[in-house]
Amino acid sequence: MVAYPKGSGGELYGDRRAALTSGSIRTGMEEMKVLVLGAYGLIGLEVSKALIKAGNTVVALGRSADHGRKVLPNAHWIGTDLSQMTGTADWLGHLEGIEAVVNASGALQDSPGQKLSDVQSRSITTLVAACEQTGVRKFVQISAPGAAGTASLAFLSTKGEADDTLKRSGLDWTVLKPGLVIAPTAYGGTSLVRSIAAFPFVQPVVFANSPVQTVSIADVTGAVVRSLTDPALSRRAFDLVETESHTLAQVILAVRQWLAFPAPLRVIDVPPAIARLLAKCADAAAWLGWRSALRTTSLQVLAGGITADSGDWVAATGIAPRSLTETLIDLPSTLQERVFARLRLIAPLLILVLSLFWLASGVIGLVFEADAVRVIEDDLPPLLAHASVIGGSCLDIAVGLALLFRKTARTACLASVGVSLLYLGLGTVLTPELWADPLGVFVKVLPAIGLSLAAASMIDER
Repeated sequence: MVAYPKGSGGELYGDRRAALTSGSIRTGMEEMKVLVLGAYGLIGLEVSKALIKAGNTVVALGRSADHGRKVLPNAHWIGTDLSQMTGTADWLGHLEGIEAVVNASGALQDSPGQKLSDVQSRSITTLVAACEQTGVRKFVQISAPGAAGTASLAFLSTKGEADDTLKRSGLDWTVLKPGLVIAPTAYGGTSLVRSIAAFPFVQPVVFANSPVQTVSIADVTGAVVRSLTDPALSRRAFDLVETESHTLAQVILAVRQWLAFPAPLRVIDVPPAIARLLAKCADAAAWLGWRSALRTTSLQVLAGGITADSGDWVAATGIAPRSLTETLIDLPSTLQERVFARLRLIAPLLILVLSLFWLASGVIGLVFEADAVRVIEDDLPPLLAHASVIGGSCLDIAVGLALLFRKTARTACLASVGVSLLYLGLGTVLTPELWADPLGVFVKVLPAIGLSLAAASMIDER
């Protein structure tokens, strides 16, 4: 058992942690039917698992019910987009028999077809009204440190608006504000920290001295389970963070060490201007469906630091959240974590290189059509030769463009393999001598096929 400073409340933690996270603190109480929003997200998935393990019935809500059933088959799934749930009537049919709601949903910023204010504020405001109307009493809101209706950052202000609506309601509510959540599942901020920590040779860090307090996903999950049943936590808001504060550089270096990567030769403090440029690129990619954690909102949050005070939580429960060191000790650090971190770092580069390869191939074919036609004109009629070059070039451009969109990227990767094999097959029949070309015209296609297969295997958001 981990030793804690006397008087911190942490000395109770080891004895009570298993009870808290397993949900057994509800001994003697009837099971609940709980609606969990964002149920396959970083926090929502672990909360849903803990509630089910404790004997509760979970009605899980996420954008894709099909994906939800794959990751959590023993929940009842509702597939809907919160940005479309902005009227009280939208919720009424989903609250039948529900006794409690856990909101673990959220978004960083506006994206195509989805406004942040709808996802984090309007939908939750109408849900609260629907809960009051249907008799749902308990509501646990996962918010964020610094969330307030007056916050300058939209991510925090919309969270704060939902918090304020809940606090004004007649519901039995609890608001939890976790710091930087560290979890075995790599998504969002956790994924970003891991991929940055995987950087070879040196360790780049932006806002290296920004203060950060972390929290284990197990502590967040345990707090949610307890909040559903402990009257002492009713109608109160709590920060959930470790006691100690670190710099962002210290957090990333700790994760690097946990992943068993070599110590960096040097820590490089990335200029904010470069970081902002990268964030703008990530913002642009979001409009193509790529929801990177390295967007403008993330940088703004990191620049301001992620700090809070969990003193109220410790006083109310006698439970001190794990430190970063304790959190990392509890997490697996195996080959799969290291491979994931490295692949996550290079995945955007792979997609971009593939896209540029196909776009360049198509454009070059159109620009130098006459030269391309001369290569095959001895084997094909002139009209068919021209049509083949133009058609192939347009196909290349289509594959390159499809690779840029998240929704079509995996299909485009597989199409890349198919088109490459088609070209090799036709080329072998029409111009077999190119296999012996000193420039490796055909041979170079083989690595591109391998790259496409590798990229296809990486395109998975969660």
